[in-house]
Amino acid sequence: MADFDASSKGSVDPELQDFLMAEKQKAQLSAQIHEFNDICWEKCVDKPGSKLDSRTESCLNNCVNRFIDTSLLIATRFAQTLQKGQSGM
Repeated sequence: MADFDASSKGSVDPELQDFLMAEKQKAQLSAQIHEFNDICWEKCVDKPGSKLDSRTESCLNNCVNRFIDTSLLIATRFAQTLQKGQSGM
């Protein structure tokens, strides 16, 4: 998805920019959820059945939680790095 910012597209309505940014974030979240599903399914589900057993359910829950924790940690560290870089200028 293309980035829409005023410098590259002329004068863009700020409300439209906000809307487009929100839609981009929704698309990124959706893509990440699909990635979690794919990875955790492969890791945790031995044989699909009509119902998840407790071990599989626990594995899926832990797998997704670890991915979320890791993603949040990376995002926080990246934001801290950006802030340090901006304050050093």
